[in-house]
Parts: sequence; structure tokens; C-alpha cells
Amino acid sequence: MLSGIKQKAIVGKDGKIELSTTELPEGTVVEVIVLIETPIEEDETTYLLKSEANKKHLLEALDNVQRGNLIYLNLD
Repeated sequence: MLSGIKQKAIVGKDGKIELSTTELPEGTVVEVIVLIETPIEEDETTYLLKSEANKKHLLEALDNVQRGNLIYLNLD
């Protein structure tokens, strides 16, 4: 009968991957399969809109721009 343990790990120095579990007694024969997570690249807007607070502020700013409610600064 097969059973499984799922853990996340980070590849360390020289490609070393460490898993620690108390569920397996010493000497247990295991077969290891490595699944690699590929990072999802997202643009800045998508990232900023993930947070409800950021989304609210950005939409308010966009509304202000569309209404012409702007503040001009002279940096000189």
C-alpha cells in the first residue's frame, strides 16, 4: 500500500533538499518526486490591486484624475 507526505522545501547550497518528518521511521524506503513551482510573473498593476486597501486608493486616485481634481507642484 502507498501513502504520501507532502512538504514544501527550498533548494539549498549545492542543490541540497532537506525534508524532515517524524512520520517515517529510520530505514524506511521512500521514492522521491520533485515538483518545481514556477513563479508567476505579474505586472505591477495586478500586484497592487491584490490588496483591497491598495485597490481602493488606486481607484480613488483614478477617479480624481478623471474629474480633473489634481494638485500641481512646482519643484523649482
